Parts: sequence; C-alpha cells; structure tokens
Amino acid sequence: QVQLVESGGGLVQAGGSLRLSCAASGSIFSIDVMGWYRQAPGKQRELVATITSSGTTNYLVSVKGRFTIFRDNAKKMVDLQMNSLKPEDTAVYFCNADRVVTTKGGYEYRYWGQGTQVTVSS
Repeated sequence: QVQLVESGGGLVQAGGSLRLSCAASGSIFSIDVMGWYRQAPGKQRELVATITSSGTTNYLVSVKGRFTIFRDNAKKMVDLQMNSLKPEDTAVYFCNADRVVTTKGGYEYRYWGQGTQVTVSS
C-alpha cells in the first residue's frame, strides 16, 4: 500500500504564489512518475505537471512558465511551485504516484492523495 499526503494549499490573491508538497509512504522501493492533477467544480480532473524518476517533466500548457515541479527521489516527495497564480487555477489539487515499484518487487499503479484546495481570488 502507498499513502500520499499533500500540504500547502490555501487562499491567495491573483499574481501570488503557493507551493504544494506531497510525501509518499508505504511499501515503496521507487516511483516511476509523480505528479499533480487538479479538478475544478464541474470539470474533469486534468494533469497539471508530472515528473519521472529521471527528471523528465510534462506540464499543462496553461501553466508552463508559471508552475515548476520538483522531486526528491530519496525522500519520495514531489512539490509544485505555483507562481503568477490566476483565478482559473482555482481547484482541488491531487498528488499522484504512478507505476510504483514495491519493496516486494511488484508494480502498483495510480495512487492518489486526498487533495488540497487552492483558491485564487481576483
């Protein structure tokens, strides 16, 4: 089993910054991909940013240049630095761990954190 615990959400004015953190724990040897997704009211969950264990990143087009994803493989943590926030960034942000190699040598897929609310006021 894998647990993901997020922190760092909150309320910020447009143009401000927030940093989200996610820590993974459990029977984990390594995690191939970690990332952040978000879901606004009435909308589908969407990928915000992902990062592989080797550091390859992928970003939602609308956040490129404003958000940066960081990862610490040893600590099994992933952060999302969000700058120049806009009201349209308001959503619940979810941490994701995909293709987890367990300490028993197996693979497990797509774990989610409980979500953290980010609200950007105009």
